[in-house]
Amino acid sequence: MKRNFSHRGLAAAAIAAMLALTGAAHADGNFLSGIRRHTILTNTVPDNGDQNPYAIAVSPVSAGKLKAGDVLVDNFNNAANLQGLGSTIVDYHPDSKQMSLFAQLPRTLQQCPGGVGLSTAMTVLKSGWVIVGSTPSNDGTTDTKGAGCLMVLDSSGKLVDVWAGADINNPWGNMAVIDKGDKATLFVSNSGFGVGSSKGTPPVVSLATVLRLELDIPAGQAPKIVSRTVVASGFGEQADKGVFLIGPTGLAYGKDDKLFVSDALNNRISEIWDATTRTTSAGIGRTLTHDGLLLRPLAMTTTPQGHLLVTNGSNGKVVEIDPATGEQLAARWIDANKAQTPPGNGDLFGIAMTPEGDGFYFVTDDNNNLVLAK
Repeated sequence: MKRNFSHRGLAAAAIAAMLALTGAAHADGNFLSGIRRHTILTNTVPDNGDQNPYAIAVSPVSAGKLKAGDVLVDNFNNAANLQGLGSTIVDYHPDSKQMSLFAQLPRTLQQCPGGVGLSTAMTVLKSGWVIVGSTPSNDGTTDTKGAGCLMVLDSSGKLVDVWAGADINNPWGNMAVIDKGDKATLFVSNSGFGVGSSKGTPPVVSLATVLRLELDIPAGQAPKIVSRTVVASGFGEQADKGVFLIGPTGLAYGKDDKLFVSDALNNRISEIWDATTRTTSAGIGRTLTHDGLLLRPLAMTTTPQGHLLVTNGSNGKVVEIDPATGEQLAARWIDANKAQTPPGNGDLFGIAMTPEGDGFYFVTDDNNNLVLAK
């Protein structure tokens, strides 16, 4: 999101007033009903001034600069608040309650078409490798965007490999990952195919995809792609002056080999069956749920009981969904900043569960904060 406000006191007061109205009144067994407080952990702006936190990834391992449980957050905007030019990843350490710089990538990278603008696509593997996506721009708009890439960093934040190709175009959404240590499966959405200028009223282009990457990770060596398969396609995507791109953002892997995708422009959650075994695209999949409490669904994660938590892009709520039935169980204000209409509109992006499964991390781009809800 391009704008940047500083209304922390207003947002905190509004959240406190609204918590009693949502979440807590829902039936026992819903994850959100157990959330009692929100705690601002850190501001995510590093020394170079990058802002607009997007992706969140929790480290499952201690290696290099990382400790198990560390929270990585990347930045999409640079110090001038231009979208698609952020190049830093910061590391919040829960044990010391301190933040440090994990990586600062070069803005110009020959192997990455268009350069570097870090997106919501990021994960930390059990082997310590960090994979992060780029959705780059030269002037903060889609007029100058490049196709981008996926970048592989070691556990000390050093760039060791770049993945690009015809099937990668603006890796945009948070990844779903099946990690077996020496092998891993990544699902990443791509929302840049055919997207042009954000001037006027840009058309919706139904070309966004979900790409499955199968990785081999030999001991002591960087991950290598052994297969690439488009498992879903035809999702809507659109250039946007305020948020750069609108497209499928949230990805979560669930039971029965199902992949769930937040289809923002159609205000729905899609279900892709046979996600790890299919050899052809399922198109836009089956609709699990739509409308209701959803308001441009974005990032997504899975609770310990298998429910989906989905952030809304057009208000400051997170929505809990039972993927077995498609029922929308609860909604909770996690950013009620009234500087936006509706409150929290455009503020929420990344979301990730705590290692203990007792809460979740999220970022708010109106004030560049990492927040813990539990």
